[in-house]
Formats: sequence, structure tokens, C-alpha cells
Amino acid sequence: MPDSTPHLELFDIRKNFGLVAALNGVRCSIAHRDVVALFGRNGAGKTTLLKILALLMRPTDGHFQLEGVDARRDAADTRRHIGFISHATYLYSDLTALENLKFFGALYDVPHLEERIAQSLRDVQLWDRRHERVRGFSRGMQQRLSLARTFLHDPSLLLLDEPYTGLDPIASGMLDRLIERFHREGRTVVLTTHNLDLRLPVVNHAVVLEKGLVACDERRSRFASKDFEELFKEHVKERAE
Repeated sequence: MPDSTPHLELFDIRKNFGLVAALNGVRCSIAHRDVVALFGRNGAGKTTLLKILALLMRPTDGHFQLEGVDARRDAADTRRHIGFISHATYLYSDLTALENLKFFGALYDVPHLEERIAQSLRDVQLWDRRHERVRGFSRGMQQRLSLARTFLHDPSLLLLDEPYTGLDPIASGMLDRLIERFHREGRTVVLTTHNLDLRLPVVNHAVVLEKGLVACDERRSRFASKDFEELFKEHVKERAE
């Protein structure tokens, strides 16, 4: 019998920056194996929400549960189950690709680390560049290495903040395949985007944020890109000129 406990559940999450409210009480339930597209205009609160879910930022109020457990109760253990990709690569430019992955693997106490590193670097086609320092990598290569870092500790939840921004075509194709593989393996993905032309076929859950609130939360067996545009127009009013 499938587990009925949501993989990720958000309870009235709020975040204020001074007098500015970035999140106004976000509530959402995400099931195991969901691939969630989190839409919203710039300033809707998407990045803030993902940073909170990645435990990189504390909410002003509210909380979330991962596998039915309050994420802040044991933040170190929670982080072991989460992979996070953002505009920052979180790589050390003076280290080689291999040294970067060894460092992050040690932080997460990854078993069979050498084998995991080799597979991760091959997945992103950087095995032959493993002994080169990251400072000499192109932006696209750094993003590919960031993908390898994110998958290295075998997380059950993948959080992607505008993941296709700045990716070269090779890295974009790799990310598509990795997300699809992640889904096949029974894991959960949440990705933010303001691009309504998202063409990832495994998306089955769409959430629209507007002014720090969930304006739409809909799950289907599959979404097409035209569905995202329709949902966005239906649930988010155009800003006044």
C-alpha cells in the first residue's frame, strides 16, 4: 500500500524582510513522486520559499514537514534528504571538480564515495575534466558540476530554483534527463520558474504563487505547457499599469 503521508507539507509559511512580506502564509501538500512546477512572477516569493525548504533561511512564522517530521527538529538529518540547485553553484573555484565533490561528499558522509563521484561526473560529462580547477570552467560546465554535486548524496527531494537559467543546451538536456530519472526512481522534485513554456513531460503538480500566497494548487497526471499558461492567466490578475 502506498504511503499516504505527504512527502513535503507546508504549514502557513510566512517570511518578512523588515516591513516587506515576501510570503504571506503558504500552505501546500506535495506527495511522493510529485514533480512540481512552482510558477510566479519575479517577486512572487518563489526563491524565498525554496531557500526556506532548503533550510538556508528561517521563516518568520510557520513550518514544514518532510516525511511527516518537522524539518527544524533535526535540520542536519533533513539536509541529507534534500538536494538544492540555485543561481549560486556552491562550488570552490580553487579546487578541482574531483576535489569539490570529495569535499561535499565528506560533508554528507556519502557511502561508496569514489564510485558515486565517478558516476556523477560521468552523468554530466565531466569525468575527463575531473582534475581541472573549477575557476577555468565555463559557466555551463560549472552548472553541470553543480548538478553532479546536487545528486551526489542521493537526496529524496530535489529543489531547483530557476534551474534552466544560464544552462547551455548540453546542461539543459542533462537536467531534463536527470529530473526524469529522479521521477522514475520514486523521488520528489520542486522547481521554480517564471517560464510558462516549460516542456518537462513529467510535471504532474502545478502551483502558482502571487504576492506570497498560493493562488493555484492543481495536480494532474500530466501537464502540457499550454496548461501552465491557462492556469497562470486564470489565477493571477494582470498588474495595473
